Amino acid sequence: MTVRRRRSRPVPQDLAPAVSLWVLRIMMPLGGHRDLVGSMCFSNDHLARALGLGDWIDDDERGFDAALVRARLRELHREAEREAGRDAERKVPAILHANVARLAALVGMSSTECRILEFATMLHHERILDDAAEMLGNLSAAKIVDVLSTLLELQPDAVRAALGAGGVLARSGLLTVDRAINGSLRSKLDLLSNRFADSVVGLDADPISLLRDTVAPSAPARLTLDDFPHLEQELAILRPYLARTVARDGVHQGVNVFVYGAPGTGKSELARALAAELGCELFEVASEDEDGDPVGGERRLRAYRAAQSFFDRRRALLLFDEVEDVFADDGMFGQRSTAQRRKAWINRTLEQNQVPTLWLSNSIDGIDPAFLRRFDVLVEVQVPPRAQRERILQAACGDLVDPPTLARMAQVETLAPAVVDRVASVVRTIRDQFDARGAARAVAWLANRSLEAQGHAGLDAGAASRLPSDYDPAILNADTELAALLPGLQHARSGRICLYGPPGTGKSAFGRWLSEQLEMPLMLRSASELMSKYVGESEKAVAQAFRQAEREGALLMIDEVDSFLRNREGARASWEVTRVNEMLTRMEAFGGVFIASTNLMDDIDPAALRRFDLKLRFGYLRPEQALLMLERQCAALGLAPPCPSEAERVKGMAQLTPGDFAALARRHRFAPFAGCAQLVEALEQECALKRGRQASIGFLA
Repeated sequence: MTVRRRRSRPVPQDLAPAVSLWVLRIMMPLGGHRDLVGSMCFSNDHLARALGLGDWIDDDERGFDAALVRARLRELHREAEREAGRDAERKVPAILHANVARLAALVGMSSTECRILEFATMLHHERILDDAAEMLGNLSAAKIVDVLSTLLELQPDAVRAALGAGGVLARSGLLTVDRAINGSLRSKLDLLSNRFADSVVGLDADPISLLRDTVAPSAPARLTLDDFPHLEQELAILRPYLARTVARDGVHQGVNVFVYGAPGTGKSELARALAAELGCELFEVASEDEDGDPVGGERRLRAYRAAQSFFDRRRALLLFDEVEDVFADDGMFGQRSTAQRRKAWINRTLEQNQVPTLWLSNSIDGIDPAFLRRFDVLVEVQVPPRAQRERILQAACGDLVDPPTLARMAQVETLAPAVVDRVASVVRTIRDQFDARGAARAVAWLANRSLEAQGHAGLDAGAASRLPSDYDPAILNADTELAALLPGLQHARSGRICLYGPPGTGKSAFGRWLSEQLEMPLMLRSASELMSKYVGESEKAVAQAFRQAEREGALLMIDEVDSFLRNREGARASWEVTRVNEMLTRMEAFGGVFIASTNLMDDIDPAALRRFDLKLRFGYLRPEQALLMLERQCAALGLAPPCPSEAERVKGMAQLTPGDFAALARRHRFAPFAGCAQLVEALEQECALKRGRQASIGFLA
């Protein structure tokens, strides 16, 4: 019986000639046909059609003849090899060839490395080539060398060197070989990013634009270094050091700066302002791809490594934001971070990188000290001082808010500049919907919502505790004349004062009054704000409060300080002792005005008491002070002055405090007093509650 030879279509013309040749080399010299051509059918009809073998699928008149199919594949392979020999230019797509040549000029690739990168790019870009490579099964790293040698007609030693860890492909991150486990050819040849192949094949562009979801030029700077006066000391070192570095003037490698601080404090803007000041380019390692999906730590390190190769001949800085992705991305069950798993490589990079890099993080916690000590400069970007916050707010939304609203916003340390920018952008978009007051209210409302969503207090959280306009320290019953302290503090601008006494006697109000008289911003912290359930965190919060107060020239006041300075003799855990020690150390070193208040003086550690320059006792109001406060309260609430009997009643109250009057003034807003008699009766009730508490405590004891 004569077997009729099937007429097969040639390999489709829409495949690049090089791709057609590679597919056929996979099929024949490398033996891929063994998996493609079965005894009765193809294992991949799509690939078979692409090879021009579609008639063997579509013609049902006669059976499938595996021998004839293999013969046709050998013939197609011979034809392709003859074509390749006659026309050496029939290679990869022209755009791919041009782009790889540009990248070669940028990072110094050899012709062998260029050919391997072209093949790997087409392998990731062309489904037919990937389908063909699947026929080779799972490959080891050693087998990859043999495959590429055959496909690209290169010497095995040259391929092995090109794929080695010291080669340009690996050092630049453009192409790495996964040596961990066996896998398909495509999975073993890992490109720089998911979009790299499509970009290099499809875009005839500057090589930097080909890396846009890996590393990209940073946005222009909106601020200057003059907008960071609170970093004056840091910039006095950092600015000239980076200037020498980018100019390659004596400092050539291993230049790394770690910049950390809470979100929204301006770390990225600082980096951009530095680059603008130095007149150099700034490139950012991407943290998300073009689809907005996050890029993992391993991939970001690849991008960083590539950027080091791309820009080492340019006057440039690198910006690696959100370094937690790499240095502190450890998960549950003690899983090590990406940096820990690549510790040797990270250490070598920090010591040898050619392009100076700014590494940005929201926190220094969780980062191995072994990494931190390899950074040249560590800069903490804290909340700007109030004066600087006002400048930033004025620039961001001064056209939208009135001075009182701006002042309220400037008082809030947790209101980040980035939040203000977004709020201002929203209101400007609908500016025509508001009058001047409406725009200010809209800005304040949006800022409040953002603060509350982040777990912070709103703009007016402290409004109820602000100092009254008629505040008079002479009414307070202190054991020292308070006004007499003012001249000395104004001259020295330094002092450690402990205020103690029963609740409501005016300790906190005196701190506010003193800050106003000294014209110093008040930094008020309560024990609940500074204390943490985690060991060591309270000490960090205390240290941070003292550092910030010193930087801002603020009067630091800590309420309920007995929580931090409790007598160490009664400590039951080591952390109780270290918390006291930290507070004592910070108090000793602080050069400004520090005020601590407590209702429990007997609980304070003796060593702490010795460190206070002055200890002021605040007591209950004296009779004449109580009467004076009643008269002022009646006038403020629009009530008739007290009659003689009412005056005598209030003078006879032994436990009356300014706080009692303040509480009743607030009650008057929603439950007004009809006259002075009702007010006096309410004061008596407040005093009776205090006596009741004392009696109960004594009975229980």
